[in-house]
Amino acid sequence: MAVTNRQKQECLSINALTTAALLLPGLMSPAVHAVEGDEVDFQYSHYQEGKRNLSYAGYDNDGANIVIPGKSFNPIEVDSIKGHGSYSLSDRIKFAFNYVQDTWGGATPVSTAPAAFGGNIQSYDISGNVVTGATPFTITGQGELLFDKNYNTYLGDYDGNPVSSEKGTTHVMSTASPETRKQGDFKLSYDWDEATVSVGGGISVEDDYESRFGNLGLRWDLNQKHTTLNLDLSYTNSTTNAVIDHDLYYSRDKWFYEHVTFNEETLANTVSGTKQDWGVHAGVSQVINKSALVSADFNYTRSIGYMANPYKLTQFFFVDPAEFQSNEFVRPNVDAFLERRPEVRNQWGVGGRYVQYINPLDAALHFDYRFSADDWGIQAHTFEADWVQPLGSGWTVTPSVRYYSQDAADFYTPFVVLKEKRERGEILVNGNPGNITTNKLPSAFSSDHRLSGYGAISGGVTVTKQFAKGLTLETGFEYYTHQGSMKTGGGGEGAYADFDYWLANAALKVDLNALALNATTSSGHAGHHDHHAHGVHAPAGVMFDHMLPKAGDFMVGYRYMWNSQSGAMLNGTDRVTDPAIVSGGCNGNPCYLTPDSMAMNMHMLDLMIAPTDWLTLMLMPQFTDMDMDMRRLDGAPSTGSLGNESQHIVHHSQNGHETGGIGDLGMYALFKLFDNGVHHIHVTAGLSAPTADVNIKMRRNHGLDGGFIHYGMQLGSGTWDFKPSITYAGHIDEFSWGAQANGTVRMENQNKSSYALGDLFQATAWGSYHLNSWLTASVRGVYTIQGGIKGHYVGANSDSTNPFYNLDGSTTSILKFGPQDYPSSYGGKYWDVGFGLSAMVPSGDLAGNRVSVEWLQPVEDDVNGYQLERDGALSATWSMAF
Repeated sequence: MAVTNRQKQECLSINALTTAALLLPGLMSPAVHAVEGDEVDFQYSHYQEGKRNLSYAGYDNDGANIVIPGKSFNPIEVDSIKGHGSYSLSDRIKFAFNYVQDTWGGATPVSTAPAAFGGNIQSYDISGNVVTGATPFTITGQGELLFDKNYNTYLGDYDGNPVSSEKGTTHVMSTASPETRKQGDFKLSYDWDEATVSVGGGISVEDDYESRFGNLGLRWDLNQKHTTLNLDLSYTNSTTNAVIDHDLYYSRDKWFYEHVTFNEETLANTVSGTKQDWGVHAGVSQVINKSALVSADFNYTRSIGYMANPYKLTQFFFVDPAEFQSNEFVRPNVDAFLERRPEVRNQWGVGGRYVQYINPLDAALHFDYRFSADDWGIQAHTFEADWVQPLGSGWTVTPSVRYYSQDAADFYTPFVVLKEKRERGEILVNGNPGNITTNKLPSAFSSDHRLSGYGAISGGVTVTKQFAKGLTLETGFEYYTHQGSMKTGGGGEGAYADFDYWLANAALKVDLNALALNATTSSGHAGHHDHHAHGVHAPAGVMFDHMLPKAGDFMVGYRYMWNSQSGAMLNGTDRVTDPAIVSGGCNGNPCYLTPDSMAMNMHMLDLMIAPTDWLTLMLMPQFTDMDMDMRRLDGAPSTGSLGNESQHIVHHSQNGHETGGIGDLGMYALFKLFDNGVHHIHVTAGLSAPTADVNIKMRRNHGLDGGFIHYGMQLGSGTWDFKPSITYAGHIDEFSWGAQANGTVRMENQNKSSYALGDLFQATAWGSYHLNSWLTASVRGVYTIQGGIKGHYVGANSDSTNPFYNLDGSTTSILKFGPQDYPSSYGGKYWDVGFGLSAMVPSGDLAGNRVSVEWLQPVEDDVNGYQLERDGALSATWSMAF
């Protein structure tokens, strides 16, 4: 089950279906915010939905007990990072960019149905264990739902007799395996004395959805810059290419065959469609006096193309009124269809803002109102206010509150009851026979509760601390509740659709202008450069390579690491064929799939401070994401005997695996042992805290727990780790050199998932040559020993000939379908050679900024078990000391 980019934006936005849809990537407002100065920002945020109220009527297999299960699914969680930078290329030309990445996982509604539609709640996994669901499945045909003459709903038994009355509605939920979205955008602007023009663009990419966008902005300053006019034009082209969830039971009609393609090789139905959005935004702001400002804006967007969510269904219940002549209760025929939204949407909105400075309190009040509407029938009102209160010493606190209300879309319906007989007939479409519903369905319908009428209130607070040298730390928290009963004027959706979420974030902002000013006023650019050129910096791929030179120094840096594996599978140092993997890659059990490629991205902050000349403290938070593609092994055993689990193998061969989120937190102390100006030695003692997830699970058939994802796709070690190192560096004239030995010792025998990664030892040496005063080239050799995994996931029986194993505390099973699922296929010995460049800005406003890159080329792999061959690794760093 995937979650589309459109769905993600709607979840995170307070204006869930109107404003969020308006503000698609690059639409209506420039993708990069206005550039006021030169800066670099880093932000991490975590979004967490609360558990939904899921209950429905049902009975067990003997038809005796009426039950209302209360089990909940793990809700949607999102981990996001954002990097932003802006820089003045000249007095009039400015450049800015954004990079945004988020990883999603958890359960989301795919449909709604009468609570009495729950039916038989028991199903079985392949090991015969009972799996109790918390939500009815979408089905076609006939279920246990009954209607009386007034179309009230009842839970029926096998003979069609009512067992209980249940008039409520409930969500049909499905769980999504983790997936990642990445977006990059830029803005280039040119300033005149009283006008600015800007151009921008970007791309947002995920497995099933891609958007490319561009925008043009104009700004005029009038009336001695007391009046400002803005005009923004934008265009977005989006493509949906989504594999329909194989757990969804749905009906096919003519529309389905016009929009869905069946792939006979992957056995997948794929929905494909494109959408185009044109937008215009116009605004005016006016300074009233030295303490007040008012602004107003208007926006219009026209969208054409495929705008439905390919993972949403709408249930149709066909009840023949003639059957009530001889029956008191009628069991309906049921069809579930992929939702359909109109392929044209016109949206418009007007809004205003008032800002008032409160002199006695040195505070500012912001108040915003926006009205938006579209030709889908949605009208929305947004009220927002925040109070900006400086507290002194660089501290600022900003509480905020927001209220949003919208009407339902014209075509929104939780489900559809058609008081007519369902007519069906054999129809050939593209050569495929199918039972095609011949009843005339509505042209548009959706049960997505975010298209319903509802109200929402959110409140939050942001705390900011600004330091004198141009560094700002910010943290914020917001709580949001979505309820049909809070809709303005009443008439909102029922309580079953209510949910809430919270959002927390932390940001680090570096004002490059302030840094340049501090450097100029203290020692001039030349002194600034000399200060930060002190010592020898290793290639980009080496960590803990240098200390800060004197007490009171501070450094902020960013480190990006990428590595890739693809191509041949190895056993030891030898390449192996598929038949060899089938026979020996799964510890005597059947092998069905093998990794085809894998990539890892790591974003890391380097925060360093020197309490004394001989001690540097270092904090390294990180964000990691990984993706792996699988392929079916030639010569693998038949999956026919696996029943429904064969779909699990098909699913993983046609869908890549993705994980992402916050990684383990590194905390280090660097101690100077020797430094005579030419030779330098220091040691590092560090701890890695287990802040990353190591219990990420995949989704299986029918939305059930599919068990833990591969060991190598978890985000950290899950254990407290000791990380020591010793570093030597030296330099004479244009030459510099160094060596380092470092290790990782696992301080616990197992993590919360009952395994521990192996210890690690690495030795490296490098040499560098200064090509000129600001550019250095380097070459490096690396030898790494990585121990194998100790233990295994809870409940896994790696010695069993049964390819399935149960997870403790769970009634589900998963299939170990390839070498990546066995601890024996991790670790080994590796030889690499690296080539790097390092540049430091010698003068100007950015003096002292250092940028380094290094490519690490594998020389030889000697792996444990069966593993993918490595392609190489890229490291890139930026740092600024002050």
